[in-house]
Amino acid sequence: MHRHGYKGRKFHRETDQRRALMKSLADSLIEHESIETTLPKAKELRPYIEKLVTKAKVGDLHNRRLIISKIQTKENAHRLVDEIAPRYANRQGGYVRIERTGYRRGDNAELAIISFVDSDSSSAQATVTTKATEPKTAPKEVTKQPKQTVKKEQPSKASKSGKG
Repeated sequence: MHRHGYKGRKFHRETDQRRALMKSLADSLIEHESIETTLPKAKELRPYIEKLVTKAKVGDLHNRRLIISKIQTKENAHRLVDEIAPRYANRQGGYVRIERTGYRRGDNAELAIISFVDSDSSSAQATVTTKATEPKTAPKEVTKQPKQTVKKEQPSKASKSGKG
């Protein structure tokens, strides 16, 4: 049997469990702005969350209610509409980033961090500006000192043997 025409991943779960998983992952991403999960879950979460951000950019009552139905908590739905979506007013998609982090120790599943694009760029800009404002000083010269070798005395063969 071919998988032609079947969209999405099943994650070995039934439909209601998959739906609850996506709601929970989206809720956690909105709350923390960055989460670590397995790579397939992160890849499945990206279009789910990007559609929500696009609806949140409109911000009217109808779209707000649609977002509430797709996320577990109302507080995070309002946070998405009021705080996160206005950051992306000039952006046409591509609101989240997926970075591979390695493999999980127990089952060797590939892990990834999924995060909002501009959430860490503000901290990255802060580090760039602090580096630029630091006064530049001349590098200190490092003088190399020769290594001092210490010779260890080896016991004589006569002392090792029991007979003298």
